[in-house]
Amino acid sequence: MGMYKYVRDLWKKPKKNLGEVQKNRLILWRKQPVTVRIKKPTRIDRARSLGYKAKQGFILIRQRVGRGGRMKPKTAGGRRPKRSSRNKVVKKSYQWVAEERAVKKYSNCEVLNSYYVGEDGKHYWYEVILLDREHPNIKKDMVLKRIVKQKGRVHRGLTSTGKKTRGLRKKGKGAEKVR
Repeated sequence: MGMYKYVRDLWKKPKKNLGEVQKNRLILWRKQPVTVRIKKPTRIDRARSLGYKAKQGFILIRQRVGRGGRMKPKTAGGRRPKRSSRNKVVKKSYQWVAEERAVKKYSNCEVLNSYYVGEDGKHYWYEVILLDREHPNIKKDMVLKRIVKQKGRVHRGLTSTGKKTRGLRKKGKGAEKVR
């Protein structure tokens, strides 16, 4: 068995397995800005399985997202009480929101994928893998070149998280059969 299997097993229960290391990380991350560019992935196994390669053109971002319900804005103008209710916005996962915010900061990049790295009472942290559209290494790679051509893929729900939230990654019972 390779090293990545053992790393993956540690991340199944980070509070129990990583203990004090993870706790100190979260304390440090709370003090940092919302969007931070990092040199190496925190979870190398997950990053590699999602397509990350340690070469130029790949950018890693740690994105912080606040926890809690996201409400629709209050309706302006007159309505009967039934139509003036404010329901929770449940169409996007926190991970999708993190991807969108990372791309907003790095507008010359496209999201390849993202993964969970931690949470506390107030925040979730995700690491987002971005691809630089204009980098020669990315333009040479046939697979990455195709991904980079899909401009605004995170906003259209074309990343893995976006597809999951839209219900396009169903397996097993309840999934429609395609013939």
